[in-house]
Amino acid sequence: MRKVFNKVDKPLLIVTIICLVFGLLMVGSASSLKAYMSMGDSYYYFKRQLLFIIMGLTAFFVIIKIPIKNYKSIIYVVVLGVIGALLYVLLKGEESNGINGWIYFGSFGIQPSEFAKTTLILFMALIFERLLKVRDLSNVAKVAPFIVPLIFIFLVFEQPDFGTMMVLVGITIMIFFMIPYDKKTRFVMITFTIISVLLLALVMAVTGKGLSESQMARFNYRDPCTRYRERTGYQVCNGYIAINTGGLLGSGYGNSKQKYLYLPEAHTDFIFAIIIEEMGLIVGVMMILAYFVVIWRIIMIGKKSYNLQGTIICYGVATLISLHVLINLGGVLGIIPLTGVPLPFYSYGGSFMINLLICLGLVQRVCVENKIFEQKHLVR
Repeated sequence: MRKVFNKVDKPLLIVTIICLVFGLLMVGSASSLKAYMSMGDSYYYFKRQLLFIIMGLTAFFVIIKIPIKNYKSIIYVVVLGVIGALLYVLLKGEESNGINGWIYFGSFGIQPSEFAKTTLILFMALIFERLLKVRDLSNVAKVAPFIVPLIFIFLVFEQPDFGTMMVLVGITIMIFFMIPYDKKTRFVMITFTIISVLLLALVMAVTGKGLSESQMARFNYRDPCTRYRERTGYQVCNGYIAINTGGLLGSGYGNSKQKYLYLPEAHTDFIFAIIIEEMGLIVGVMMILAYFVVIWRIIMIGKKSYNLQGTIICYGVATLISLHVLINLGGVLGIIPLTGVPLPFYSYGGSFMINLLICLGLVQRVCVENKIFEQKHLVR
């Protein structure tokens, strides 16, 4: 394990650990009142988040040791498992915040759509690494792998989980432009995609089926504080109050007033506002800089990858994290509609935290394999 550990990207690992520790502390602060009132234990969400991080880190260190090529034998089973889980939640899953996307085992809930993101990245990386080595590959074979992300996107849309759907769409688009298609194939695929989107929009308009009323209400760009009594306006406006109260230096750890049930989802979707209120804008800027470091290091690992497989994994994970940050902060700041997308490292949530650390484990494995390849090349 030590030999493998010596080959990981240390700056990325260090920033990851710092963000996890700080995020855990902020979840503990933001959730303390809700935890006490609903569970009788102020540390309830803190302890659960700690458990999720331990589970995620366990997966993280296991994944670092496993060669990526080993997943070729099970990736199709994983894809079918994710599709089966997404179908199950549509039929029998439990609803939360208007989204029918959870499977519960006692007090623990699993959100299959979160694991669909990692499965999509890994599947596309493995399949295109193999396909593009085949000579005289037909156009059908070139585009066939994109059936999987289309199935994922459709099933998540049906939940309906608009935020996760947009992340899946973003990852798919990024991978599409990474694949070295010829101009004719790329043109056909783009045309097909545009026609599919237009047909979907037409079906939604005719049948009236699509986003729920509460989700449609979020596409309201009036000043949130002028629609304070509306649910989305109420959340965003209280987020503004939290950010304004924090100022540059914040009111101090644990001293948030908005977490006293003024700001719904204080420890999940709106944790950034609580962090600014307690720790100040300077810390908020440092958080954003940390995201830049994480994304930059992931992209650098992808650029140095000796094969397309590693590049797709790294760029896919970088896209996932970037979209989560942009969508979450955009919603908190009232720039885009609220979608319930977690903020990486900081928002409370088991499925997302475990999946995030699995993604980072895959990136670190790419880094390890890059260095192993370089050493073998130098020896030769």
